[in-house]
Amino acid sequence: MWSVPRAAAGLAYERHSPEETQLYRLVERHYPAFVEHLAEQGKTLPAYVEKEFEAYLKCGRLGHGFLRVRCESCHCERLVAFSCKRRGFCPSCGARRMAETAALLADEVLPALPLRQWVISFPFALRFLFASCPEALARALEVIYRLLATHLAHKAGFARKEAATGAVTLVQRFGSALNLNIHLHLLCLDRVHAARPDGRLRFARVKALQREELEPLVQQIAGRVVRVLDSSVTYRNAVGPQAGRKALVLRTLTALAGEDPRDERVAKANGFSLHAGVSCEAHQRDVRERLCRYIAR
Repeated sequence: MWSVPRAAAGLAYERHSPEETQLYRLVERHYPAFVEHLAEQGKTLPAYVEKEFEAYLKCGRLGHGFLRVRCESCHCERLVAFSCKRRGFCPSCGARRMAETAALLADEVLPALPLRQWVISFPFALRFLFASCPEALARALEVIYRLLATHLAHKAGFARKEAATGAVTLVQRFGSALNLNIHLHLLCLDRVHAARPDGRLRFARVKALQREELEPLVQQIAGRVVRVLDSSVTYRNAVGPQAGRKALVLRTLTALAGEDPRDERVAKANGFSLHAGVSCEAHQRDVRERLCRYIAR
C-alpha cells in the first residue's frame, strides 16, 4: 500500500523495461552461446560472474517475480518487478544505488561545509595487489587519510594533534574503459577544527592547494604506502631468477599515462597520482550532491 504525495500528483509511473535496452538484448542473445563455447573448451566463468549475468537477465522482468502495490487514496494498482540489486554492470540497480548513496551522504552524513574531492590513483602493481588483497587497500587508505589530515592541519596553522578534519571515501575499481583501475575518491572537509581552551570548537578554512604543494605530498604518500605494504604484506617473486626478492619497491613503479601535466592541481610520483581540483562551497548543496553521485557511480 502507498499514498501519492501532492508534490508528485502530476507524475506518472512507468515500469522499467530492461528487455527493450540494447545491453539486455546483447547479453540475452550472446551470453548462453558464450557459456556453451567455454564449456566446449573445458572452461567456465567464475561463479560470481555467472551469478551476475543470470541475475541481470531476471532484473526488472515480471516473469521472475514482482510486488503488487496499491495506492491507499485512489486504489490504483501497479506491479513492480524485483530487481537484481547486483553491483556489476546492471545500469538500473547501479544508478539507483548511486542516487540513494548520494542523497544519504548529502543530506545526512556530510555537513554544509566546504568540501574538496581528492582522487588518488595507484601504479599497476598496486592495482593488482589491491584487487586480490582488500586488507592491503585498507592499510593504504589509512596511511593516505592520515597524511592528508596532517597536511590540512599544518596548512591551517595547527599541529596534527591539535586539529582534525573528516572525509568520506569510496573505492572505484574500474577506469573509463572498464579496465582494472582501483583508485580512491575522498570527499574531505576543506577546513579543520580545533578545541578552544573553553572546550568550544574553532574552525579554520584551508586554502586551495597549488601544484607545488601537491608534489611533495604525493611523493610522501608513495613512499609511506610502499613502506607500510612492505612491512604488512608478503609481495615477493615466487618463481624465476628473482624468486624470494621483493617485487614492489619505489623504483619498480612506473608513471601513469593519459593525465595532463599542465593541470595545476594534479601531481604524480612513482606511479601515484593525486588530484585535488574539484571543490564546493558550503551553500552549494546541488554541487555537493553531484560530487556524491560522481564518487558513488
